[in-house]
Amino acid sequence: MTAASERRVSTLVDRYLPAVRERMRASVPIVEGDVFGILRYHLGWQDSEGRPASEDSGKGLRAVLVLASCEMAGGQWREALPAAAALELIHNFSLLHDDIQDQDATRRGRPTAWTVYGLHPALAAGNAMRVVADRTLLALSEVGAPPETAAAAAAALTSRYLEMIEGQYLDLSFEESDEVTTGEYLDMVSRKTGALIDCAMHIGSLVATGDLRTAAAFGRCGRELGLAFQIRDDLLGVWGDPAATGKPVGADIRRKKKSMPIVHLFQQADPRQREWLRSAYAADEVAGGDVESVLEMLADLGAREFVQSTAAEHAAAAVRAIEGLPLGAEAKADVHAMADYFIERDK
Repeated sequence: MTAASERRVSTLVDRYLPAVRERMRASVPIVEGDVFGILRYHLGWQDSEGRPASEDSGKGLRAVLVLASCEMAGGQWREALPAAAALELIHNFSLLHDDIQDQDATRRGRPTAWTVYGLHPALAAGNAMRVVADRTLLALSEVGAPPETAAAAAAALTSRYLEMIEGQYLDLSFEESDEVTTGEYLDMVSRKTGALIDCAMHIGSLVATGDLRTAAAFGRCGRELGLAFQIRDDLLGVWGDPAATGKPVGADIRRKKKSMPIVHLFQQADPRQREWLRSAYAADEVAGGDVESVLEMLADLGAREFVQSTAAEHAAAAVRAIEGLPLGAEAKADVHAMADYFIERDK
C-alpha cells in the first residue's frame, strides 16, 4: 500500500467517523439495566458494570463509505449521517450474532457480549440493534432527503442485510463440507461482506443524487470492494503478522475456518492430500503440528499469491465500476486509495 493511499483513507476516517459515532450514540436509548446496556457494551461504550469505557466500536469503514460516497457524488455528507449510523449499527448487529454462532469468547480485546450477559439476552440485544438501525435510517427525511429517496434507501438497506444473513447461513453450511468451490465461496462472501459495503456506497450516492443508476454503479463498486476486503481478511487470518493482527500465524487454520486459502487448498489437493485434510479437519480444532503441515501445503500450492491476486482483481473491478460516472479527480483518487487500502492493509 502506498503511503499516499493510507493517508487519504485516514483523512476520510478522521473526517467522518466522529460524527457517525455521535449519531450512533444519539440513536441508542439510554436506559439502565436493560437490553440497551448490552448494546452499549458491545459497541464499546461501557464496561460490563455499566461504567463508561473508552470507545472501540471498530474501523467504521461502512459508515465512512456512506459519507464518502455521498460527497463523491456531489452531495452534502451530513445529509447522509442517519444512513451511515444505521449501516454501522447493522454491521454491529451482525457481529453480535456472529460471535454467538462462532462461539467466539473475545472481540476487540474483551469478552464478547454473549459470554458476559448470556446467549439469549445477547440474541435479543442483536435483534434490538437491528430495529434501532431501521429507526435511525428513518431520520433521513428529517435532514432533507425527499420521501422517495428515503424510501429507496430503506429498501436498499433491507434487501442488503437480508443478503448478509443469507451469506452468514451459507458460511455456516460450509463448515461441514469439503466440497466448497471457489465460485461458491465468492458468492457467499459477496453476500456476507459485500452486500453491506454495496449498500453503503449505494445509499450514500443515492442521498446525493436521487438517481438509481448512479447509486447502482456506486453499489457495484462497493460490492467489489467488499470482496477484496474479505479476501484480504482471509489472507491475514492465515499469514498475517501477529504483531498487527493480534493472532498467531495460522489462527484461522486452527479454528477450521473455510476461508479462501483453505477452499482453494481442498480444491487443488490430490486424493491423498485431501484424505489427510479431511482427517485433520475432523477434530474440533486443527492440531498445532497439523497447522504447520497445512501451511506447508499452502506454500507449495502458491496459495498466498493466488489469494492476493484474487483480491487485487476485485479491487480493480471496483475502480472500473465508477469509471463511467462524471466524478471529479479527488473522488476518483479516493476510490483508488480505498481499493489499494482494502487489499494491502495488515490488520
